[in-house]
Amino acid sequence: MKVEIWSDVVCPFCYIGKRTFEKALQQFEYKDEVIVLWHSYQLDPFVKYQPARTIHEYLSEHKGISIGDLKRMRDEITARAIGEGLVLNMDNVIPANSLDAHRLVHLALKHGLQNQAEERLFKAYFTDGENIEDKQTLKRLGEEIGLNPDLLTKLLESDQFINEVGLDFHEAQLLGVRGVPLFLFNAKYTVSGAQESNYFLKVLTKVWSEKGVNI
Repeated sequence: MKVEIWSDVVCPFCYIGKRTFEKALQQFEYKDEVIVLWHSYQLDPFVKYQPARTIHEYLSEHKGISIGDLKRMRDEITARAIGEGLVLNMDNVIPANSLDAHRLVHLALKHGLQNQAEERLFKAYFTDGENIEDKQTLKRLGEEIGLNPDLLTKLLESDQFINEVGLDFHEAQLLGVRGVPLFLFNAKYTVSGAQESNYFLKVLTKVWSEKGVNI
């Protein structure tokens, strides 16, 4: 079975959805037969590193939501994350562009470390309050998961994997993706959002049980 996930590492629901899906996968009888592939998506391709602005100020301007409402949403998201064993320090999050982070994930894919890259980038952004647009930060994070320093330098000093990232964006458009996370099971069933683990488990079981599905 193949599960493809469109995600942005600056999306809290993607982080939560990653964890709930993983919990479901651990309970799935045939988990060793499931291939998980991450695809790039950007909620805001035009955002830039903004050290003088809080994430709430940026989102208020970008989405047209009041600071007060955003902070209430922050509390709800943080509580949901805690329930899944995650720590989201939303007040420390630094607005930044995720394009280079997505290129790092594609490099990690070539070396069998894609899931580790996603996890480390989520933690860096949401828990540690790091600037994931900074190339030295990305190089350090890549080294932490086991990627070769020379390969990371080559990546970050070039536009390597930019076409692969663009293809992910194009495939998202073809699927009609309007938000993430988006889970695609065996190129047939889609699940949108950070669903509960039991829901993901039901989908895994259903897709596995069906005959004649392309794998």
